[in-house]
Amino acid sequence: MVRVAIIGVGHWGPNLLRNFSDHADSEVVWVVDSDEERLAVVRSHFPNVQVSTEARDAMDDVDAVVVATPTVTHYGLVKLALEQRKHVLVEKPLTGDMASAREVVELAHKVGRVLLVGHVFLYNPAVRWVKRFLDGGEQGQLYYLSSQRTNFGPIRSDVGVAWDLAAQDVAIFNYWLGTDPIAASATGLACINDDIEDFVFLTLRYPGPILAHVHVSWLHPRKTREIAVVAERRMLIYDDMSLSEPVRVYDNGVRNDVRARPGYEDTFMSFRSSVHVGAVKSPTVVLEEPLRAEVDHFLDCVVHGGEPITSGEEGLRVINTLEAAQRSIANHGREETIESH
Repeated sequence: MVRVAIIGVGHWGPNLLRNFSDHADSEVVWVVDSDEERLAVVRSHFPNVQVSTEARDAMDDVDAVVVATPTVTHYGLVKLALEQRKHVLVEKPLTGDMASAREVVELAHKVGRVLLVGHVFLYNPAVRWVKRFLDGGEQGQLYYLSSQRTNFGPIRSDVGVAWDLAAQDVAIFNYWLGTDPIAASATGLACINDDIEDFVFLTLRYPGPILAHVHVSWLHPRKTREIAVVAERRMLIYDDMSLSEPVRVYDNGVRNDVRARPGYEDTFMSFRSSVHVGAVKSPTVVLEEPLRAEVDHFLDCVVHGGEPITSGEEGLRVINTLEAAQRSIANHGREETIESH
């Protein structure tokens, strides 16, 4: 039985509290939050759980610490937990900059403790199905990926929307492609809070060459969680909002002989003969709660050892890209090279 402390029960913390409390292999013994009203709610629902406003109070009696607090607090809390030789699950992003992220990753290795970053979409069965599909090569040459991750709120005041939302897309792209981007360009605006972008348009250049585009926004009238994958022989849409058809595969492609044709398609029939539009298939994807799978994986790593899928190293790679995107925003969209971390 892994004894767990949950630090932060605001927006996402209650979901982590539920999953660790319900799990057969873990016991939540401490909940920490700076808000006394939130702690009162925890007391009413979990009378056997100890609560505090101070993270240090929870360090003596636990094996693992879960950090679900604002990004600006991640470094201090993760470092504290690792120094106390606790395993750590921290929500994304790992920290707010490369220097502090590298420090806690190295500390986790030094003390021999698990450090898992909550890039929860990598535990989504649909995302994992797409990974297997792309690895199979049926799609032919990959051209580009395009993601839209928008909603009306919640608006954060600690980090910009790229660090909050695009972090998920960068993690997914890196996972699908098996590599990091080599350059980033981005533009965005801070409409509500100074120096904190509310929407960002980000383009990543991967080896191949493959382009990946991300539109993230807190100021959008419709909630979307969708990624398009466009390739030579197959295309697909991953829609996280769809419970019945999270993945749709399009048997679409461009005829090979089109490249040899001079000029342009001057009739409708010649255009139609240059492309292939086939069936649309929805593969069977058995959906489960990604957060539950993430918690299962974390506890398995704690009990049996092993490197997490979303390790500290993986979190470091995402931050490396986000820092390049932030430099690009500061430089009015200039493409920034992403150096190896």
